[in-house]
Amino acid sequence: MRKFWNWIKNENQRTLYFDGCIAEESWFGDEITPKQFKSELFEDEGDIAVWINSPGGDVIAASQIYTMLKEYSGQVTIKIDGIAASAASVIAMAGDHVQMSPTAVLMIHNPATAVFGEAADLQGAIAMLSEIKESIINAYEQKTQLSRTKIAHMMDAETWFSANKAVELGFADEVLYHNEQTENVLKDFMFDKLTITNAWVKKMPKVKVTPETTPTRAVEKATNPIETPLDNQMPIAQFDKRLELLKP
Repeated sequence: MRKFWNWIKNENQRTLYFDGCIAEESWFGDEITPKQFKSELFEDEGDIAVWINSPGGDVIAASQIYTMLKEYSGQVTIKIDGIAASAASVIAMAGDHVQMSPTAVLMIHNPATAVFGEAADLQGAIAMLSEIKESIINAYEQKTQLSRTKIAHMMDAETWFSANKAVELGFADEVLYHNEQTENVLKDFMFDKLTITNAWVKKMPKVKVTPETTPTRAVEKATNPIETPLDNQMPIAQFDKRLELLKP
């Protein structure tokens, strides 16, 4: 398995970097990679800094890394410089002190898997995901002291947090480079997938169907987007152009 972590050592402190996916292959049944990570973590003593910029990955790997970092005797400072999403957010909860760049984001959501089989197999997968969710909530609850119900609802909605919002809710302890001069500039935000979807839908034009509209005319309207706004809404053609600009 390709290493997804990197150590940088200097005279004062060791620094661990997580950049990219947390384990492209699952650690479930993998006896080599966890031992390698643990060996590198415990080969020295002293405080460590852990930089995270990851969209997430394997929940089993995240669980083991979380536990190893909690077991480490030195001070563990987590620093999120880009994104700590999904499984990466679980690792972030292992820090004795969690810091976020003012431009960083943190995301939590429900665990997911792929399953093939009959009804009993699908039901078994649902039960497994429910228990995995409970184990993930344990990490969030211990760090934030929020209720399990509130955390569960935020996971259901796939919730994103700015640095300030993460600090406010207890997922992080400090915003990096923060001072009194920037206090009024940094704004907190929290949003979920449903909110974003609804916001985009509201921008789409509404087509009014009248009794005079024939089935043929309705098909024509569907295949030929209206070029002029209706009810002060954004026309579909303009909406498509904006989406094209967002593509990398």
